[in-house]
Amino acid sequence: MSFKLPPPTKPIFRAQLSSRPANGHTAFIPQIRKLLFRYCEKWPSSSRTRTYLTNHLEVLARANPHVEIVVQQRNQKEPIVRGFYLNGRDKVISLKEFEVTQIQQKVQLLLDSSGAKIKPLKRRIIESSTESARGIWSGLHVPELYKI
Repeated sequence: MSFKLPPPTKPIFRAQLSSRPANGHTAFIPQIRKLLFRYCEKWPSSSRTRTYLTNHLEVLARANPHVEIVVQQRNQKEPIVRGFYLNGRDKVISLKEFEVTQIQQKVQLLLDSSGAKIKPLKRRIIESSTESARGIWSGLHVPELYKI
């Protein structure tokens, strides 16, 4: 008579092995989600932007399938490109009088950016994680003895 013992652990199903995507060693999620190009059909300042859109937009869209690309015409306005990011922020760059290569550089700047606010590197703001034992000093709370 042979008895079959149950397995010592629960069986692992394939659905349990999935992981959430996150930026790190093995995965990279681009932070940009949408590029919006706005230009005027008649203004001379938009001429190079129109050239960029007709010649390079398809290549850009094929190289970045994760980015939604929208082209809008707006009359009597300067050309801009706006990048929308996963953190809810957006960045706007004016394309007025830019050459086609400069427009490519600015679009690449938006694609490579994280959308985070730019922080100064020279001055670091010191913030305490605990409250002061004496509280915040103010000149308005000085007793009458210390009149200036």
